[in-house]
Amino acid sequence: MSVTFRDATEADVPAILSLLIDDKLGATRESTRSDAYLPTFREIEADPNNTVIVGELDGEIIATYHLTFIAGLSLSAMRRAQVEGVRVASRLRGQSIGEAMFADAEQRSRAAGCKLMQLTMNKSRTDSARFYERLGFTPSHIGYKRDLT
Repeated sequence: MSVTFRDATEADVPAILSLLIDDKLGATRESTRSDAYLPTFREIEADPNNTVIVGELDGEIIATYHLTFIAGLSLSAMRRAQVEGVRVASRLRGQSIGEAMFADAEQRSRAAGCKLMQLTMNKSRTDSARFYERLGFTPSHIGYKRDLT
């Protein structure tokens, strides 16, 4: 199975939303109205340190992730990559697509001068935790979020 990863385009937003919704948590918090997401997609697309990536298999978008490059003064001014919104079509999980996706993310991160990749995930995603640890990620930090609505 050969998945090709590329930068997403505005035309890909409906397929990306389908992947975000094809998920236990995403089904409860995402909207099917792609027009609500387009202004944010355009903002991401205009930022050279942000990109949404899609994975294609036989012309179908079957995976996605959001990659952000962050400059920071801590850790000796180390540039880092933040990976978010990771999804693989539920019918294709367990077929090494996630591994290929993170290999793509790592290659892009290294090319951008990043020395660290980081991500957060919902604590209820125990399968995801095992997957990330298998890829070499360590649960080294505790994350907090505060709703501002």
